[in-house]
Amino acid sequence: MMRCGRHRLLRAQIARNRGCHTEFAQSAVFITAAKWGTSSRIPKPLIPALMGIKPDFARLTGKIVVDAMGSDRAPNVEIDGAFAATRDLGVSVILVGQRDKVEPELRRCGWRGDGDRGIEFVEAEEVIGMDDPVATSVDGFVSAGNTGAVMVTAKMVIGVLPGVDRPALAALIPTRGARPTLLLDVGANSECKPVHLAQFAIMGDAYSRAVLGTNRPTVGLMSIGEEEAKGNDLTKEAFPLLRDLSSLNFVGNVEGRDVFTGSVDVIVTDGFTGNVMLKLSEGLTDAMLWMIKRELRSSAISKAGAMLAKPAFQNIKRRLDYSEYGGAPLLGVKQIVVIGHGSSNSRAIRNAIRSAKEFSEHRAGERIERGIAETNAREYAQAASVQA
Repeated sequence: MMRCGRHRLLRAQIARNRGCHTEFAQSAVFITAAKWGTSSRIPKPLIPALMGIKPDFARLTGKIVVDAMGSDRAPNVEIDGAFAATRDLGVSVILVGQRDKVEPELRRCGWRGDGDRGIEFVEAEEVIGMDDPVATSVDGFVSAGNTGAVMVTAKMVIGVLPGVDRPALAALIPTRGARPTLLLDVGANSECKPVHLAQFAIMGDAYSRAVLGTNRPTVGLMSIGEEEAKGNDLTKEAFPLLRDLSSLNFVGNVEGRDVFTGSVDVIVTDGFTGNVMLKLSEGLTDAMLWMIKRELRSSAISKAGAMLAKPAFQNIKRRLDYSEYGGAPLLGVKQIVVIGHGSSNSRAIRNAIRSAKEFSEHRAGERIERGIAETNAREYAQAASVQA
């Protein structure tokens, strides 16, 4: 991912729907990175900021906004992923980006105009200010653009759910079990308080239920030992908060080795630790795959064995493939935001749209709000008792 320089806000106004007499009054806002000198290696994606979002949990629109200019190979992978999502998932997609780049590719795919095959297009062209009124009604957002810019914009513009102190960035880690482990936070908050970890646990529980289909997710607190007394001040103070949350299936402390066993569904930690764990797991996976390939090519016998074991290796590769999960969800904002990797392919975009759709349909945002309210009520009660 590129690091973001100065940004411009770009407005896209959706034109009147020609097929009816009602006006389709929706709009989206984009943020774009400034040029980095003369370097041609750094992409300059458009990243959705999506101002003025007001979530309406009671009414789902079935529409997901996709940043068509976010990935390294934009807009081709976003367009292909959007068509796959509308075909397979029964969802509508609003692609937002530069008309001269997006619309020709849409036409190449046989797209005839807004609404055709479940795809709508919104052009980003005007520069706007932060106080300009913009409103839209969609169920979620997907971008493979700059992670930092998407996170900051989501928090400042879309806004956080009532009671949420800090949104968390989550990552799905492949395990030995049937389901991946959800790890959060993985970089949005390098310094946290105990109450933040309790809120992360509530968010992770809601996501695991809605998107991964886990009936009653087990939740663990990352520490250096399973005993309650182990860990630093943060984990020791967070432990009783998590234990007392009636909505959670809290199993206590977990250690680093538990991340890959599949013994726990959700693991919470601070963003600094989570980011180190995520990067370590990515590097270890790459190193292991490279070593396996080198050994399989080392002799004629190993090459023959590799041919026989090819289906097994393909299954392993598929389980480790990030595109199976689509991207990292930013939890705690008013609408689900899924942030994909810059190198995302069309399958990753399609699955990111699926994640946003399932999160909204299962009304996970409402569950997060209820859990956060429970946490805050207990915190206020404890503070009141101390003052008394």
